[in-house]
Amino acid sequence: MGLLSDPYRRRALSRLLLRLNTPLCIISFLVGLGWFLGLAFHPFTLRIYMSENAMGSTMVEEHFVHGERALSYAREFAGHKKKAGGMPVAWLEKTMWNLGLEVYKQSFSRTLPFPDEMRERYMVKGTNVYGILRAPRAASTESLVLSVPCSEGQQNNQAVGLMLALASHFRGQIYWAKDIIFLVNEHDLIGMEAWLEAYHDVNVTEVHSSGMLGRAGAIQAAIALELSSDVITSFDVAVEGLNGQLPNLDLVHLFYSFCQKNGLLCTIQGKLQRSDWDSLPAFVHSLQTMLLMVLKQGSGRPQGDHGLFLRYHIEAITLRGINSFRQYKFDMGMVGTTLEGMFRKLNNLLERLHQSYFFYLLPSLSRFVSIGLYMPAFGFLILILVLKALDLWMKLSHYDVEPDDRLCDGDQGPSPVALEEPKPTSLLTLAPPLLICHATGLALYFVPILGQQVATQHFPVSESEAVVLTVIAIYVAGLALPHNTHRVLTGSGSDRGWMTLKLVSLLYLAMQLGCIALINFSLGFLLAVTMVPVAALVQPTGPKYLYAVLLVLVTPAATLLFCIFLYQELIEYPISLLEGWQRFLQAIAEGLLDHHLYGSIVFPFIAIFVYPCWLLLWNVLFWK
Repeated sequence: MGLLSDPYRRRALSRLLLRLNTPLCIISFLVGLGWFLGLAFHPFTLRIYMSENAMGSTMVEEHFVHGERALSYAREFAGHKKKAGGMPVAWLEKTMWNLGLEVYKQSFSRTLPFPDEMRERYMVKGTNVYGILRAPRAASTESLVLSVPCSEGQQNNQAVGLMLALASHFRGQIYWAKDIIFLVNEHDLIGMEAWLEAYHDVNVTEVHSSGMLGRAGAIQAAIALELSSDVITSFDVAVEGLNGQLPNLDLVHLFYSFCQKNGLLCTIQGKLQRSDWDSLPAFVHSLQTMLLMVLKQGSGRPQGDHGLFLRYHIEAITLRGINSFRQYKFDMGMVGTTLEGMFRKLNNLLERLHQSYFFYLLPSLSRFVSIGLYMPAFGFLILILVLKALDLWMKLSHYDVEPDDRLCDGDQGPSPVALEEPKPTSLLTLAPPLLICHATGLALYFVPILGQQVATQHFPVSESEAVVLTVIAIYVAGLALPHNTHRVLTGSGSDRGWMTLKLVSLLYLAMQLGCIALINFSLGFLLAVTMVPVAALVQPTGPKYLYAVLLVLVTPAATLLFCIFLYQELIEYPISLLEGWQRFLQAIAEGLLDHHLYGSIVFPFIAIFVYPCWLLLWNVLFWK
């Protein structure tokens, strides 16, 4: 406290911070980026372990031997699906009823905000069919879910067959203490959202459904299954849910443990774990796996039907059977045995999964990075904004600075006369750029959906094309804002004007990134590692055109395009520039649909908060 109250010591501290501000910012960025990259190194990660005592061992004896029955059910389901031209509701009801389940169906419909050209749908109508196996040893107070999406074509036929075979096997066991729900949902995520809303008697996404006639107990955990071949070479697990939510780490470890017990190859992000952890190729492999998880989590899009369960505090994962060119093959019997073991351990739960981690990164299935290890990397990046804001605040507070001292941004400090007789800058001069930038963000959020009909009437484009092109047009139109805002500014020619605006922009950006990192670390980190260095560097003096190019390169749209190419490289499937642009347009459309259909917050966060903040920095650059 004495250091801050003594004016001489305070002046010496301010001079030290001003002199070392730029080196400290560079060091902070390098440390933050290096910290994140080092998280993939084996000694810096933690070995995954089971925290829940009720699931602490895989010592259960599985008895599932109905692999051929699963394939028979799959062939019957495929035939009836082809005959019906969609989901064979009547056949599923009859088959589940014959297995001894309580069978119910739920009809639903949803009108999309604009046509989904990728899946060729606008007015979606479908039916979910589910059967309930009542627990013989307890009241219907808790339940587990095994769900399978009914996809188009030949997709997931084997998954439905295996689910029915498991239902037949489970029906003959007497040790179940929880109800088990076997669900076949139509139209993937839309059908799953309709079923979850009806089950919990809520309506948050404006989907219309016939209601729920039969319910089991409170859902404790769920597993979504996707299988499209009679044999598999590996089992892949998807954990990323809506808005970057992740299931409890114990559920992931449960899957890994039973795969290890049964000798089943298991992967995450489609990548097998390497044994030579101390080699450079193993580090690169772990880094690629972790980056893939960061990119998927940062998108905010559910990577499977399990992603919507997480919103209701239901721990869930999606398991996908992969049939590649590997030598070893596993049949339906092995897959069914693994699922039976997982459900038997979940059946032992005395309470909801809560003891293990909910915030983590996975460089492999046997190692994880906890929130306490990866958050410092983000903190070092945010420290840059704090240091730059502190530098500007000290300048604006009229601390004595020697004439030859330089500001953090490299410009020559104001003269002593300017410090002795400063012209006060009213905060009202910052109101026009703040209001105009945020009005542009609101237009970016509302206009594309509301104006699609007008666009289709005046231009030869479809509704979906009109929405995407309107988003791009409003986004690019923001580049003209500096010329508009300066027309209504008064007294904007002083250095204090842009310094104050930049100070507000840096603190605003730090607050945004800090808040979103608590919800979705990957999204916050991707935005921080691109925007923070340029935000700290930009100013109206110096190489203005270089700053303009850098600002354009770190805009959220450019970050999205870069992430698309990076993702394709990480999955070892590079694409051309034209294909990348098409995927970029597709990603914009899917981001809008995810927000309106499931409640994803990524698009409104970018449109209403991040983009206006970027426009404020653009105003700082072209300050006159």
